[in-house]
Amino acid sequence: MKRLLRGRTTPPPPRDPGIEAARGRVLVEESREVVVILDEDDRVVSASRRARELFEGLEEGGALPDSARRDSSVAVPYEVGGRRETLLYLRDAGDMGAYEELRAGFTASVSHELRTPLARLLALLESASLPNSDRDALIEQAQAEVGQIRELIDDVLFLSELESGREVVALGSTTALPILAEVAASLTEQGARAGVTLRVEGDPEAAIPIRPRMIRVIATNLAENAIRYAGPGASLTLSIDREDGTTVLSASDTGVGVDEEDLPRLFERFYRADRARASRGTGLGLAIVKHVVTAGGGTVEAMGERGGGLAIRCLFTTP
Repeated sequence: MKRLLRGRTTPPPPRDPGIEAARGRVLVEESREVVVILDEDDRVVSASRRARELFEGLEEGGALPDSARRDSSVAVPYEVGGRRETLLYLRDAGDMGAYEELRAGFTASVSHELRTPLARLLALLESASLPNSDRDALIEQAQAEVGQIRELIDDVLFLSELESGREVVALGSTTALPILAEVAASLTEQGARAGVTLRVEGDPEAAIPIRPRMIRVIATNLAENAIRYAGPGASLTLSIDREDGTTVLSASDTGVGVDEEDLPRLFERFYRADRARASRGTGLGLAIVKHVVTAGGGTVEAMGERGGGLAIRCLFTTP
């Protein structure tokens, strides 16, 4: 009877306490977290470089400064070599302040953006209750406002999932041209209603390091942005090409464009140039594009001028 031979695995090298101790010191020293190790007398055994930079007077053998103790967040007690120690994770007060400011600003922006369609919805419902009103038309408009609110909520939730890491953006490499063609076909009717013509071109072999679903998210938001804002008679080209070691996914339109001073702010949440303020968009489309592209290791840029169209380019380094 033949024996089935399996691939042999090399046994791990014997554990060296000296090497493991050195490795542990490096892990603490180079950690991006604000980390401090205390002995059983609350003396500092070790601290990460970031912790020493943040808290003056933090040094090995010394007591933990009061400022650091006030900012402690998580304490993990453990025992090593018969000694009790505590691994302390500290908060960076500056980072927390910036985060709280950003969160408060985002919450205020969402609240503001919801008020407008809600106010319109309330006005439509009140009008529908008046005698001799065109209820069918008013109800149709009210349904459009509900759709606007739902779109805004969906976009906010999607951004939250991206930021919390629950959506995996980069996974392998995906050929983009077929997805661009699929997106363009799905939006042809919407583009026709706005007077915007869609077409697709580019390198059929060009690939970018993002999941197919996320490429679809990028292309859809770029195309819908042009359909909303380019203006009647404009054309939009979705393309994918390779340029000097970089793969570029772009959306270029021949529409009304934007003022030069608006270009750097197009990717801000809820930001709209003057002409776009009357649009029913959520103001989050390009912010989502930037977040997805950045999470996939790429960068975004906007080019154009008033009356000269707009081009949004997503650039990825070709491996």
